[in-house]
Amino acid sequence: MLLVWILGSTILVSLISLAGIIFVSLDEDVLRNLLLTLVGLAAGGLMGGALFHLLPESLERLDSMTVFLFFSIGFVLFFILERILFWRHCHEENCDVHAFTYLNIIGDGIHNFIDGATIAIGFSLGIRLGVLTTLAIVLHEIPQEIGDFGILVYGGFSRLKALLFNFLSACTAILGALIGYFFAGYVSDLSFYLLPLAAGGFIYIASSDLIPELHKERDLKKSNLSFLFFLGGLLMMWLAKVFLGG
Repeated sequence: MLLVWILGSTILVSLISLAGIIFVSLDEDVLRNLLLTLVGLAAGGLMGGALFHLLPESLERLDSMTVFLFFSIGFVLFFILERILFWRHCHEENCDVHAFTYLNIIGDGIHNFIDGATIAIGFSLGIRLGVLTTLAIVLHEIPQEIGDFGILVYGGFSRLKALLFNFLSACTAILGALIGYFFAGYVSDLSFYLLPLAAGGFIYIASSDLIPELHKERDLKKSNLSFLFFLGGLLMMWLAKVFLGG
């Protein structure tokens, strides 16, 4: 019965990755005008997730030197991935897909794996704690997944491809939940190190790839709106931490 609770909750969290479906039927021009605001939301969500969730949680379990070592490793690792493995980063306007789309999928996959393991560990300590943990994850995943969809479409994916890859990335939560259920002690220890690693990747994507895209907008109204969405992403992540501890 416990495994049913864990898998049911994790599948629910994974399905949130399909939140971008609300944008699939939008007119092309309308979506294009919305994309930069979604990128702003995603940048704020990534930074807020790293600063208000991943790093504080890891600092509760590990010493600060270890946390920031793994944070630095995560940042450098994503730099290397973009620089060498995915050297398709667009400095001109003639590429099909930006490298940050792939980086976002990888970073989000790590984060979702941790979420799945966290849900499993929460339920192993009690149904009530598991439900509260799931609720906290759901509420902070909604804006982040919408932002992730915006990143993928802005980066060059079609709408349907963005939905598919966002969902596949979210399914790592199910893998994390299964491993968390069967190897709770080991996964708990591992996740403490994955938290700052993912935080480093999130900060890299937001600061190196997404925020520079916001600066490219010359229209003052659109630029200000995207900045407000950036602040909104930060605020939502902070509120989720303060009121839900997620």
